[in-house]
Amino acid sequence: MAGAESARAELLLVDDDPLITDALGFVLADEFEVLCAPSRAAARALLRDRGHQPALALVDLGLPPLPHAPDEGFALIAELVALHPGMKVLVLSGQDERRTIAHALTLGAVDFVAKPCEPDLLRARLRHQLRLLDAERLERATAEADGGELLLGASPGMVALRALIEQFADTPFPVLVEGESGVGKELVAQALHAASGRAGPLLTLNCAAFSPDLLAAQLFGHARGAYTGADKARAGFFEDAGDGTLFLDEVGEMPLDLQASFLRVLENGEFYRLGETEARRSRARIVAATNRELRELARAGRFRQDLLHRLTVLTLSVPPLRSRGEDWRLLLDAFQRQYAGSIKPFTLEPAAEVLLSGYAFPGNVRELRNLVIRLGARYPGQRIDAAQLRPELELEFTPSAGAAAAHSVDLAARLAQPGFRLDDELAALERRYIETALAQVGGNLSQAARLLGVNRTTLYSRLARLGLSAPGDS
Repeated sequence: MAGAESARAELLLVDDDPLITDALGFVLADEFEVLCAPSRAAARALLRDRGHQPALALVDLGLPPLPHAPDEGFALIAELVALHPGMKVLVLSGQDERRTIAHALTLGAVDFVAKPCEPDLLRARLRHQLRLLDAERLERATAEADGGELLLGASPGMVALRALIEQFADTPFPVLVEGESGVGKELVAQALHAASGRAGPLLTLNCAAFSPDLLAAQLFGHARGAYTGADKARAGFFEDAGDGTLFLDEVGEMPLDLQASFLRVLENGEFYRLGETEARRSRARIVAATNRELRELARAGRFRQDLLHRLTVLTLSVPPLRSRGEDWRLLLDAFQRQYAGSIKPFTLEPAAEVLLSGYAFPGNVRELRNLVIRLGARYPGQRIDAAQLRPELELEFTPSAGAAAAHSVDLAARLAQPGFRLDDELAALERRYIETALAQVGGNLSQAARLLGVNRTTLYSRLARLGLSAPGDS
């Protein structure tokens, strides 16, 4: 019996109706260990306390304090996808309007099941996602073993990104990877590690997935008795990485009191396990990632300026999929090959290809991957036309609106920050656009000016005003 229990996959069920959680917990108990949470906050707390992620999550959209609106469910989907990228998030909701479904899928949900749902159908959908998880694990293991191409794309931005990865790979200095949610920042870390030839492993830690105390223990390790429950000494990620690479995702969410200790590791490799006074040294190469604007966080006092300067010596910007031209075709083919063992490949009618060519992909590469999975499951081996494709897309999305939603920007809170200056905010936004444009075209000023819609002389003057060095034009 113990073997059967250990074989069950964990399923996070988030619903504020105890009748639903009790019923689903009962009917799914033979295949899944069901972990129930009545709200977004309760789900976050449950995951932080456990220290590891369930394989699947089943989320209702109507959660307190807004049970009649999808906003809390949307926010939870975005958080789960960002903090636990290996987790498959499915929606089980009675709020099944087409726009609601499309937005949930854009945020990263892999499936939408309308309430009420037959238990057998729900089991089948959950089993399907577990099979896909197995396929993804196999694909990752194969890619790491072969050291193959991790970042597909023929667009100028991706060509420039791969060139910078090769340039930065052998340096011992930390690298900061910037980009929107879903663009593939962890793939950049994998590519840096593979190209570096480092003998040690690549370890990944999401800084936003743990409470401050647990994050400190994960990073630095702890002595026996350092805190309640620490029944034996344990090394942290800085030690476990050895001579390899430590990838710290969502580094902007690291608590301020830990940032000073992190800075010490970056500067001289020194750290202390919790509860010890003996200094230890880390040899790992640090790669950090963020979809936040760290300069804005630093101005607001939520990120140390000295740590910001240390992390931004070498920076890689991953372009959003909407700026990568026809790269989506290469990625679509790659995803179809990846899941060929679970999903029979489909083809697109010309009108459907035109629709995708003009689509903004607000969820970036992650959204395209999930789209391939859904289309393959619904239309296995078939030709898909525009009418079948259209309901799967969030066609109302505009980049500015989507970026605001994805980053949950609270303008009122920013205005309330001490020392707020509109000129600083606008300068930071201008700097970000210019740096991204230059990264996409490999530093070519003329091409960057065309991307930005300004002339080359204007771009020169703006670089000087912002204190940015002007690269040589090619």
